Amino acid sequence: MHFLLVLSLVVFAITFLVLVIKIIGYLYPYFFWGAIYVPTSNEKVEKMINLLEIKPGQLAADLGAGDGRLLIALAKAGAKAYGCEINPFLVLLAKKNIKEAGLEGKAFVFWKSLWNQDLAEFDAVVVYGMRHMMGKLEKKFENELKPGAKIASNYFVLPRWRPIKVTDKVYFYTIKS
Repeated sequence: MHFLLVLSLVVFAITFLVLVIKIIGYLYPYFFWGAIYVPTSNEKVEKMINLLEIKPGQLAADLGAGDGRLLIALAKAGAKAYGCEINPFLVLLAKKNIKEAGLEGKAFVFWKSLWNQDLAEFDAVVVYGMRHMMGKLEKKFENELKPGAKIASNYFVLPRWRPIKVTDKVYFYTIKS
């Protein structure tokens, strides 16, 4: 009888520990690294770039650059593309991907929070944020982006703005003059 009680307690403790580890693993990115990393599909990348109608020489920002795929697409479209990413491992991956694409000098990624990135000079911004951050991002865009700047948001909407165009859950906005 004593053996079964001890065994039950050990099984409970292990189960509880596994559950705690899973919860911490899920929540950790929100508290320490920003949004969880979900790569934008190639189809969505193409839609975002097409909506922005990038012109050669424009400055573009990717807020939460992940593996750099949007930076690479922005640079290939003619923009000088700057990304900020809070996960240092993804920064290294993005730098590797930019180098492999031959776009060093046209696409850049920095290890920094998007909240510390001044957006005043940018003509275009891409973002794949999370619902909980879109209201704060909306205010950042209002305060920092210049009139005529374009925004493409993957999946999540800016809560008080009406998108100009929506294509397959890619939302397109501009800053009014």
